[in-house]
Amino acid sequence: MADYSIELSFNNRAVVFQIPVLPEEIEIEGEGDGEEHNVAGLGWINAIDAPKLKEITFSGVFPADMSDAIPSKGFDAPADYIRRIEDWMNKKKPIRFIYISQGLKINIPVSIEEFNYKEVGGAPGDFEYTLSLKEYVFYSAKKVTIAKTSAASPGKKKQAAATKPKRPDERAKPKTVKVKSGDSLWTIAKANLGDGSRYKELMKLNNITEAQAKKLKVGTVIKLPG
Repeated sequence: MADYSIELSFNNRAVVFQIPVLPEEIEIEGEGDGEEHNVAGLGWINAIDAPKLKEITFSGVFPADMSDAIPSKGFDAPADYIRRIEDWMNKKKPIRFIYISQGLKINIPVSIEEFNYKEVGGAPGDFEYTLSLKEYVFYSAKKVTIAKTSAASPGKKKQAAATKPKRPDERAKPKTVKVKSGDSLWTIAKANLGDGSRYKELMKLNNITEAQAKKLKVGTVIKLPG
């Protein structure tokens, strides 16, 4: 290839041609994809992400007279180039774009986004065109398999047992009363059990001695029989 050339090819160069008349300019856009975020304590920051896909646009002419044009085998007239580009668009497959200029080389797969052409009035047989390409990234969908556990498997039974909610404690909690000023075990038994003579049950239940029963401390918690 020359120091400056543009080549388009399809299916691993099964079909290939060079642009016959090199355009005066070629526009290649490649933007970054940073996002701005307002972070407390820092203010606005720019989170850098992968760059967007390159977009390539150029205009030129397919000449009727190919004597001064860059030749490609099998491409002898403007119709050959036009039919081939339209065929590639209809196939909905990426092509390869190779651009060389002053030591710079871009070699990427692209999709044909737009192709417009018209015959030049002052030069019958010449066709002016505009070609827009976009970088293409090969990809394939990945199959995701979700593992299922058999209903009868021990693992599932164990998991069910682990996630089974605990049975609430329905046992009745023992009732208690606090000793107030002037209280005795007899008065407590009378008021809460309906029979003052049951004070001995309170002594036994609370491990209270005769001496302690005579001098109950205010605030002492006394358990009552269930």
